[in-house]
Amino acid sequence: MPNILIKVPTGAFSEQQRERLLKRVSETAIAHEYMGNDPRQRSLCWVLIEEVRAADWLCGGVNPHAQVIPCIVMVKVPAGVLDERMREDYVLGLHQAIEHCKEPDDGRMLMTSIQLMDIADGTWGANGSLWHLADFTRAAGYGHLLPSIS
Repeated sequence: MPNILIKVPTGAFSEQQRERLLKRVSETAIAHEYMGNDPRQRSLCWVLIEEVRAADWLCGGVNPHAQVIPCIVMVKVPAGVLDERMREDYVLGLHQAIEHCKEPDDGRMLMTSIQLMDIADGTWGANGSLWHLADFTRAAGYGHLLPSIS
């Protein structure tokens, strides 16, 4: 059940690219968190793109937008969903998903800053209720956290 906020400079991606970006990032998150296949489970993956005026975004004190596409990705997940290896794979998967949304002839380099943030157990509210990892596991169908059937 991630909440994912993607910040990019205004105009860095066309409308079609933003649509692809939302879809690819959602698919990547669902796969890397081992969410269930039920559409109700997948609907718990929220992805939002926020465009920031390019003039309000500097890298190293300069405006790099002609040469690079800076992109900040903040992923909030319930604590206990991801282990270290999953985090490494998730970060790479997200970077690659975003990279694939660039047009093939776009010569700008993609620069991502991806933050995976664990939300402490019992501090995430959903629909007016405070949830715990077991609630998220049942709702999202986290395959790696569900009890194995013997």
